[in-house]
Amino acid sequence: MVGRIRAWQRGWHERSKIERVELQSVAIWHAMPWLLYLSWCSLPLGLGLAPDLPAQVLGWAMIVTAAGQCVQVNRSVRRSLNHYLGRAPYPARDLAVSRSLMAVMLGLGLALQTVDGVEEDLIGLPVAFLVVPHFEALAFALPLRSFSMRFALVEAVVVAGFAAVGVRDGRLLGIAVLVALGAGVSLLSTRCGAWTLAVMWEADRAREVESRLAVAEERLRFGRDLHDVMGRNLAVIALKSELAAQLARRGRPEAVDQMVEVQRIAQQSQREIRDVVRGYREADLGVELAGAQGVLEAAGITCRVTGEPAGLPAAVQSALGWVVREGTTNVLRHGDAQHCAITVAVTEGRTTLTIENDGVPEGRAAAGGTGLAGLRERLAAVHGTLEHTADSGLFRLTARVPMPDGTLRAENVEGTAPAAAPEVQVS
Repeated sequence: MVGRIRAWQRGWHERSKIERVELQSVAIWHAMPWLLYLSWCSLPLGLGLAPDLPAQVLGWAMIVTAAGQCVQVNRSVRRSLNHYLGRAPYPARDLAVSRSLMAVMLGLGLALQTVDGVEEDLIGLPVAFLVVPHFEALAFALPLRSFSMRFALVEAVVVAGFAAVGVRDGRLLGIAVLVALGAGVSLLSTRCGAWTLAVMWEADRAREVESRLAVAEERLRFGRDLHDVMGRNLAVIALKSELAAQLARRGRPEAVDQMVEVQRIAQQSQREIRDVVRGYREADLGVELAGAQGVLEAAGITCRVTGEPAGLPAAVQSALGWVVREGTTNVLRHGDAQHCAITVAVTEGRTTLTIENDGVPEGRAAAGGTGLAGLRERLAAVHGTLEHTADSGLFRLTARVPMPDGTLRAENVEGTAPAAAPEVQVS
């Protein structure tokens, strides 16, 4: 039993926030017809049935049929929701079964009214309930106009049926109002939540598309820069090579000078390509810190950034910038963080970057992953180390990079140390 609970908790934490919202909404939609079944159907009928046999048989048949309606809507609500969200076709078979059960429920109600098998004041709520399960599924599957037309048809059938068995005046009007109440409850309790889910999923897809566009834009920029560097140089190399070949055929000594120039341009092109690739792959630590804070706060996670990376070598900033990228991604994807703290501390001997966040399930982060392995490889290039710990719902990622001699500036960002102090403490 304990293992199942832990497995359920792991499954819950592995879901994204929107998936959790959808799961909670579906659970509420599953529970709602049963709550109305108890309060609107089974309890009024159980208390108001006449003691004679026909009334008892018809009344308990209504109670059992109503329970069948609840079971059927629990089976079909997920498929109807998926149809509303564009994931599945129209659930025609489920709705046909639900419609048949509603018709049986209405026939039993009319028969019970014919034999005066229930107190007059207690028949209205079961009649209101008989439309709830079917219209709950229908609210997901049909546009509002079609839903309204179906409701008008069912309302007319119910009112005509009870008028045919002798219900008149105020009681008939009351039944019409209660049927409208049941359909309205079904519509409002389902369609509003489904619309919210649709908007959330659309926003999630928009964020994903935006991320892909950002990646595509960066690739285009890289391709453009590479074309600008190589296009001109390759054209010059081609022209000078052709000129050198012609001079060599004529036995002219200038061919050697042209080939030397080709070699120089080729070496220059290699340097320029390395500069382009370095600019594409390196990350600026200050920019990454500001970006991480903005992204986390946009996701509803309070983020506090402490420390100043100015003055660090470019290689150190690049390595630690990748740590900030990967750490921020982990905070967003794993757990359910509410707070995150990023600290950069520079001392005479090393630079330490710490990322700490809450909301991490027990045992989730202990094993690490491929992202952390990649960070260790990047930090190893600057002789750095990476550690991670998880305790009491807190995950801490710590990167340490030794400082090369002569790169540390004697300054204190908080202004509490003398100007000639040999180290910087940022907290």
